[in-house]
Amino acid sequence: MNRVSGIQKFIIIASRNISFTTCKIVDRKISYKLTGKLSFPIMGLLIFLAACGQMGKTGTNETPTRGNTTIISDESFQPLIETEVFTFTHLYENANIKAIYKPEYDVIEDFMNDSVKVIVTSKKLSDYQIQYLRDTLIVARTTTFAYDALALVTNRANTDTLLTYKAVKDIFLGKVKRWNDVNSESKLGDIRVIFDNNKSGNIRYFKELFGIKDTLKGNFFAVNSNPEVINFVSRNPDAIGIISVNWISDKDDSLSLSFTKKVNIIAVSQEFVNDGSYYRPQQGFIYDKSYPFVREIYLISRETFPGLGSGFINWACAEQGQRIGVRREV
Repeated sequence: MNRVSGIQKFIIIASRNISFTTCKIVDRKISYKLTGKLSFPIMGLLIFLAACGQMGKTGTNETPTRGNTTIISDESFQPLIETEVFTFTHLYENANIKAIYKPEYDVIEDFMNDSVKVIVTSKKLSDYQIQYLRDTLIVARTTTFAYDALALVTNRANTDTLLTYKAVKDIFLGKVKRWNDVNSESKLGDIRVIFDNNKSGNIRYFKELFGIKDTLKGNFFAVNSNPEVINFVSRNPDAIGIISVNWISDKDDSLSLSFTKKVNIIAVSQEFVNDGSYYRPQQGFIYDKSYPFVREIYLISRETFPGLGSGFINWACAEQGQRIGVRREV
């Protein structure tokens, strides 16, 4: 998928006169209204700066801005990574980065098998995995560079667009199985929960959040991708889908706009607050975590020298990469 928006082109032109910098912290004050709209452009995936370490030197011809490398990313973050890679490789024309998108489980497996040097994931490596790599003289460097929200979407025919945190939890625990258990006036039947993949980081997030160790109930169904979740929900009034907000947050992207027209975006209450407030996965509510289903996104590298992968990470979490946080609103 190679979507080049006018905003991407503007970013490239605006960035050409900015010198390449290593990672630095940029403090920003963010003011927002209750609507969740911010006072400066930022993505639904809120990108935050993080310190990026420097590595040793090597005699290779590859440099932080030149060469060839591959990045494997969780499919949930494809729109964001496409934009980052597109902009970086157009700023540095001798840099060739191939981005591949897979389910979270496969992303981690490829990294551990040394099939790729840099990955994008919402799951940190386990202590065992970190030690395994160290035993082979590999140091995995993990950088937090974005926040993502997991959005719940329903069919346009479903009038229940507000859910309490407890209701969402009970659906996952199997305590709530029908829509009239959520709203006694609902005419819909059984609740079908749709997620992107059996190896998905999206479903893992909720299982860990709600302490689910067993197999999910029979009303949970996997498709093949976030876009397939949206399409399935748009055709089935009884379904509720789980997707990364990254797929529906860019108002300047035609695909994102087409998705938001197909489904409802559910607003959710906070876990321990019962004041009648509900929050959609919008920028301000992701930033201050008023919206309850927020997670970090990590860039993880196993490079042993400052190569192109390291250069991309440094750039993505420095000022130029952060400026790609263009206006993305649900």
